[in-house]
Amino acid sequence: MLESPLTFNQTVKGIAEFIEVAVHTILYVRQIYPADLFIRRKKYDTPVFQSRHPALNEYISGAVKAIGEELIKGTVDKVIVVIKDKEQVALERFIFSIENMVQVEAFNKDTGIEDAMSSRTLGQYFRAFLIKLSMAESQLGPLDTDRELSFAIVLELRDNAVPSGPRATEPAPWIPANAQDTTPGAADDAELQMLRAVNTGIINLSLAIQESGAKLQRERAAMMAKKAASVAKPPEKEPERPQP
Repeated sequence: MLESPLTFNQTVKGIAEFIEVAVHTILYVRQIYPADLFIRRKKYDTPVFQSRHPALNEYISGAVKAIGEELIKGTVDKVIVVIKDKEQVALERFIFSIENMVQVEAFNKDTGIEDAMSSRTLGQYFRAFLIKLSMAESQLGPLDTDRELSFAIVLELRDNAVPSGPRATEPAPWIPANAQDTTPGAADDAELQMLRAVNTGIINLSLAIQESGAKLQRERAAMMAKKAASVAKPPEKEPERPQP
């Protein structure tokens, strides 16, 4: 039986939902909060971890709702989850890059797009994304949790696009980001690792991790200090043999 191709609105909803799950996963995997703050769930046929903290969940869901509104407008270039230390220095950026492949009129956004993948297939791709995310610790190494880590969700729009204004009864969903939290603000010595990509036939989505120059410099300095502190242990003196 042939499966129905995705509509534009289904694709946007699916991507926004996936980003929300991915944010919780990032916070758990990178140990931004204690592990007991999360509960084990299942999504896309794979185990995931979701925060149980009401205020944190409200922040994430509010940001994702605003992201969904921008996705509908086709203005999103990147969504970034930036991990920072207590001095607000960016250490890692999880970069969701968005590329709209087709222009869809408003009246056609609930109509299946020819050659687009099905909802089930998209879910399988999202499962692969989450499996890759769950293994990020082995690629990146542990973060220094003594530095009181925090995070922010940053939205980068296409050139000349502006975020949607707030409704009369709601606060503005976005505030200007710190320059160093954004991808243009990354230092030249930052390192980028591509995790996964999918072309839905409507919107392309890719996920990469960028380690900041500040993080890499600290790791190199710590490694050199450890090397300098380690000295060869002299051989133990053999005990004197008793005289016959």
